[in-house]
Amino acid sequence: MTTASAQRAAVILAAGKGTRMKSALPKVMHAVGGRPMVDWSLALARDAGCSRIVVVVHPTQDVLIAHLKANHPDAAIAFQDPPMGTGHAVRCAEEALKGFEGELAVLYGDSPLVPVGVIEALFGEVAAGAKLGVLGFEAAEPGLYGRLITNAAGDLEAIVEAREATPEQLNVRICNSGVMAGSAKDVFRLLQKITNQNAKGEYYLTDLVGLARAEGGRCALVTATEDDLIGCDSKADLAEAEAIFQARRRKALMDGGVTLVAPETVFFAHDTEIATDVIVEPHVVFGPGVRIAGGARIRAFSHLEGAVVGADCEIGPYARLRPGTVLAKGVKIGNFVETKNTVMGEGAKANHLAYLGDGRIGADANIGAGTIFCNYDGFEKHQTSIGEGAFVGSNSAIVAPVSIGDGAYVGSGSVITKDVPDDALAVARGHQMTREGWAKTFRTRKASEKASKKKKE
Repeated sequence: MTTASAQRAAVILAAGKGTRMKSALPKVMHAVGGRPMVDWSLALARDAGCSRIVVVVHPTQDVLIAHLKANHPDAAIAFQDPPMGTGHAVRCAEEALKGFEGELAVLYGDSPLVPVGVIEALFGEVAAGAKLGVLGFEAAEPGLYGRLITNAAGDLEAIVEAREATPEQLNVRICNSGVMAGSAKDVFRLLQKITNQNAKGEYYLTDLVGLARAEGGRCALVTATEDDLIGCDSKADLAEAEAIFQARRRKALMDGGVTLVAPETVFFAHDTEIATDVIVEPHVVFGPGVRIAGGARIRAFSHLEGAVVGADCEIGPYARLRPGTVLAKGVKIGNFVETKNTVMGEGAKANHLAYLGDGRIGADANIGAGTIFCNYDGFEKHQTSIGEGAFVGSNSAIVAPVSIGDGAYVGSGSVITKDVPDDALAVARGHQMTREGWAKTFRTRKASEKASKKKKE
């Protein structure tokens, strides 16, 4: 991260309607790697050292506006209404950046995979004297992308739209991403000169290059890969970006010493942290907020979100760890066990078919199959506390709030509603009643009734 954050700002364009997404959710709120795309762009701006950030939205995007206010209070919000092109969108941010005279980057809220290094390079070109720095990529199929035309020195001379390009220019494979940087003073001054004299009647940000060149300014070109600059306008684009992210994340984790038995079947979130010597079996999904310590094994078909897993733990198969789960070293969570907001001490075990919600479980405690923490009374959640070395028998219901002491035993099939002292045995179930011969008498009576009914018919 740069140390020059006080000199940098970013404008993130996010006002697009995203009609091709065919969704009521604003386009930039769709997620890649479990993170809304606009959050990727905000993180990019911060990582590039931008101390001031403005997100340009449409005033009807209530979900997006609420998200920004709740999760990014440091980012200013500017409104574009009606939409009149990318140049107009950047101008809408001018008031929010009043008085700022440092370097300015223009980013897009639907481009989640842009690496911070290329934004640093753009700022570096501006610092070295370029009037503008423009980010491009070599397209496999340039199609309708704007072409970036350079001179012999490699500087950018023009951005030419495909519809207006000559056959020679159409052979150029370096295309425009839309991302650019310049001094805030120059960007907003040049924006005042652009017109909407074009087929769409819009103000294009790309016109800045021609205006800067007309003044004798140098425009620099920085390139990234096509995958880095993918923009997501549709659900198909979103799926493609997700696939790129997952492939990169899998490789990075394996390069870092994580074993993925079938990498193509494992899915990660943007912030998943997994230490060396963790083994992840097939068909595992990591939601946001997961940290796995070394030596753990995540077995097949498990789902983890908002969970911290300690060293040498074994999870699954078919386990679900929900937010607030914190597991100490050597904990075992077995098949069809669900945990939520529960802390388990070192060596504790819940090997089969249990729900452990809103609890604290001591070291070396054993939770039997079919155990349920009854944490919700229809209005509020309540806590269950299980002491160190305690043993909870199978098919027990622990009705919170309740505490089971260190070393205590709970008999199988119990419904525990009161605290259990240390080292005590608690059994709360009906007494078994046995009637000799009852079953034989019952079958004989039923057979007689059936025969009688058949005779009447």
